[in-house]
Amino acid sequence: MGKQSVRATFKLSKGTIHALSLIASHLGLKQKSLFDHLIGDTAALETIAREIKKNKLDKSGRVQKTIVISRQSLSILERMAQDYKTPRDALVEFSIQRLKPIIEQEKEKLVLRKQIAANIKKQLKQQQVIVQKVKDQLGPDDPVLEKLEHAVDSLENTYCLLSECIRRGEKSQS
Repeated sequence: MGKQSVRATFKLSKGTIHALSLIASHLGLKQKSLFDHLIGDTAALETIAREIKKNKLDKSGRVQKTIVISRQSLSILERMAQDYKTPRDALVEFSIQRLKPIIEQEKEKLVLRKQIAANIKKQLKQQQVIVQKVKDQLGPDDPVLEKLEHAVDSLENTYCLLSECIRRGEKSQS
């Protein structure tokens, strides 16, 4: 019963909406699952509800966003809003904003991954030159050449996987 999906509409900042989709995309989750996880953490939600009274929510620049959530999450959210006399939208906004440090960490990691990829690409080119020299000097049937080619193939596969990871990271941040 609690896992049945319902649609709920909230007025959220564009940054918060972007953060929700960014993290869901980056973690390979559906927004519903991420949202249910955030709302399901009732201890954190209670802390947020207490903090909202201290930090007023800026109501300008809000847009409506309909989110699919579980009936149980909606029930928790409505109960918290009623118990702490705080708007549902504010609870959702601040719950999602808890993810911003994760987003910043991922942006920093993306920069590092790009640097690592550049170093691996440079190494790959150097290794390909070495393989060609070994092929020219020892011949195409030399057992050492086979081992070197295998190592270069492995490095190339690693570079391709890292490049794909970077591409997904850039896509989710745009």
